[in-house]
Amino acid sequence: MRHRNNSGSKFSNWKTALGTAVLAGGFLLFAGAPGAKAEDCQEKLVHADHRLHDAIAHHGAESKQADKARHELHDAREYCYTHEHKWWDVEGNRWHTDRDWDDHDHDHDHKP
Repeated sequence: MRHRNNSGSKFSNWKTALGTAVLAGGFLLFAGAPGAKAEDCQEKLVHADHRLHDAIAHHGAESKQADKARHELHDAREYCYTHEHKWWDVEGNRWHTDRDWDDHDHDHDHKP
């Protein structure tokens, strides 16, 4: 009695299983992507806001360090608004869906 060679069948099953796993992994990765992007934006804005507070506290609101940090905060807000259609207001602790930020909103707290 001859046995059939099933090696082609095993290879086909292995490819199918691998393909299914890759598709499932990709689905899970992209299904979570919008939330991850929003968290990235929020984190970027929190860090940029903190850097601006530090620059103003250590060097003054009119310093080149504060100007650089202010520009970085603006860029982070612009990035989030462009990609997520919202930006995180650290002081207000909320998302904004309008492009209504003030690039000098931190200066008001540090005027003499």
